[in-house]
Amino acid sequence: MDLELEGKVAIVTGGSKGIGRAIALELAREGVNVAICARTQETVEMAAKELALETGRVIVPIVADMTKTADVRNMVKQTVADLGRVDILVNNAAVVGGQVRGTLSEAEEIDLSQDLDTKVVGYFRCIKEVAPHMQAQKWGRIINIGGLSARQASIYGLRNAAIAHLTKTLSDQLGGDGITVNVIHPGSTRTEDVDRRLAQGASKQDISVEELVTRNAQNVAIKRSIFPSELAYLVSFLASPKAECITGESIAAGGGAMGAVFQ
Repeated sequence: MDLELEGKVAIVTGGSKGIGRAIALELAREGVNVAICARTQETVEMAAKELALETGRVIVPIVADMTKTADVRNMVKQTVADLGRVDILVNNAAVVGGQVRGTLSEAEEIDLSQDLDTKVVGYFRCIKEVAPHMQAQKWGRIINIGGLSARQASIYGLRNAAIAHLTKTLSDQLGGDGITVNVIHPGSTRTEDVDRRLAQGASKQDISVEELVTRNAQNVAIKRSIFPSELAYLVSFLASPKAECITGESIAAGGGAMGAVFQ
């Protein structure tokens, strides 16, 4: 199926590795020129070179911290200057699994604040900057990467629950300008960071990584982890003109939570 993405321009935050890199790769394969953003210059420049070589598309590396409004403004300004426009925003920059952890007594206020500033307010900053460009051309796609913790009782899930609310709110406000806004909630996804954590957990339990992965996947219908490329396929469809009828939606992409009729 032709997704009609040839010549579009995307910004992918947190695009130098993991889910973000996979999304940038798939969009580029579909003919999109992509600005990838991350906080570390060496990492984002290396990723951009590799993605450009693999896809033949223009990949612009931008150093940006989503907690800094000036960085976000510069990110959008540089994208438009280098690539001419911005059609697609993929909000993905965040600490994997969040920084705030545990119960109320264990969780720290500063960790929760940083999680929200990066992933909730950071997503808001990015949308606020790209929206005028999309409104002017009467077309745009915004895809927020959340997490299935939005649907679980946990302090670290607060940020993802807030993103679902932000997504629906802004989809209502921007829909009349031809802009769709959706959120994807990944489940356990085999990124570099997750694989490192799995290796540490397997070592502590004196089992193999694959055995630990199998154990963790028993409450998932497809009985396995998700790969970043699978999320990238979904993002590419939602970013396309083919998906105009989908907006304001929270889409689970974790392999199917067993026993859940409605989440």
